[in-house]
Amino acid sequence: MAVPAAAVCCLVPLLPAGILPGVPGWIGGPVDWPEVALLAFLHGCWESLAQGMPTPCLRLVRRVLRRPAPAERVSVRSGVNAFFPVLFAGVLMLAPAAAALVAVPAALLGGPVGPRWRARQLFNGSQLALCAFASSLAWHLLHGPQLLLGSRFPAALLPGFAAVAAFCLVNGAVVGGMLMLTEGRRPGVLLRGACSVCGLPVLVHAAGGLMVAVLWQGPYGAFAALLALLPLSISAWVFAQGQREQDAHQATVQSLVQAVEIKDAYTRGHSERVGRASVLIAGQLGMEPGRLRTLRFAGVLHDVGKLGVATELLRRNGPLSEEERRAVEVHPVYGYELVRGIDFLGEAHAGILHHHERMDGRGYPSGLAGEQIPEFARIISVADAFDSMTSTRSYRRGRPVAEAVAELERCSGGQFDPVMVRALIDALAVHDWQPVLPPSGDCIRAVPDIPLGVPEPARAAPGRVPAQGGAAPMAGQP
Repeated sequence: MAVPAAAVCCLVPLLPAGILPGVPGWIGGPVDWPEVALLAFLHGCWESLAQGMPTPCLRLVRRVLRRPAPAERVSVRSGVNAFFPVLFAGVLMLAPAAAALVAVPAALLGGPVGPRWRARQLFNGSQLALCAFASSLAWHLLHGPQLLLGSRFPAALLPGFAAVAAFCLVNGAVVGGMLMLTEGRRPGVLLRGACSVCGLPVLVHAAGGLMVAVLWQGPYGAFAALLALLPLSISAWVFAQGQREQDAHQATVQSLVQAVEIKDAYTRGHSERVGRASVLIAGQLGMEPGRLRTLRFAGVLHDVGKLGVATELLRRNGPLSEEERRAVEVHPVYGYELVRGIDFLGEAHAGILHHHERMDGRGYPSGLAGEQIPEFARIISVADAFDSMTSTRSYRRGRPVAEAVAELERCSGGQFDPVMVRALIDALAVHDWQPVLPPSGDCIRAVPDIPLGVPEPARAAPGRVPAQGGAAPMAGQP
């Protein structure tokens, strides 16, 4: 409730003068209420257009007629997901308290649905109000309104940059604070959240808001400002289409993962953790964001081929026969066949197919060695082994992180790429990784554990992994 309470405090200066002694008058007014109402309406309409949702007017009609609206994502959103040009124009044209009011109607009329949707809407509206208030406060303290009215450029750009920075910092602090409380994130998420949103797209949209404010206060008024919003609306709509496509990709991947986890309950959560560990490794290598996203998909889907393996083999607690082991070893090929028609996966195809290859050439299914193994596959191999060793299953306890890391180092060069192992170790020094514990009340059955490492086999066909053990246990093993 701290965020809504702070937002209410931002709106208090709108009360009649004299009620709040000691508060500067420019924080609350004077207020041009028709201008505030028009900006709030435009903000709601353009935000809905950019997100491909019905406008606030249509939402109101739906509620009056009791017609259900399409399902929307339930999440805490970043304030810059709002249609920033209109919101920022209000920051530049209005007093801080009035600028905070512009963002509230759209957030309260629309936004998330589902469990506790009222609380989520209240949080979103309060968050945007706080960001707009802080941004407008910075703008006014640096005499931005006087510079804007006098068309004194580029001098007016300095308070404009300060306003953008204030918006992003407050936004990052609010969203980061919520993530710390709800997901147990570290305090560093506050700064990372602010930096992640204060980039080129925000600056471009802020420049659009500045243009809208200049035209609005010119001889042609709001009409010219509306014309200026047209190209920005188109760009925002195109961006929203791309975002929806990404959401569809994520939904496709998640559906495949859920199918695997229904079949092999013991690996529940393993796929997501391998995706996360893969991204940690690639982040240390400086991989570009586009490839990082594809790599995460590859890590999450690395075991999708289990859908083609007999369920009884996946859930077997005891040792597998040679024939059964060969049936399990074909799961990377099954996985590749399942996803090769999904174009957006790109490099992920090779990562899924070859994530059980070994640097010494004794892996499967192709017996590749060294640099012949695709980069994605070498990363996923390390991530898969690390999570397998640190996860507690119903039939064996997980290893401590330090012990798992030591085992990866021991197998480095033979089974794993030393570069990827080193990258994971460096990432773990920065990012916290908690071993997976069994659910409360579960007991671990007394099943003999397998060795951590990969012993040299007494007999092994070329291009095959050893028959027993492994730092990266095969499907159906611990």
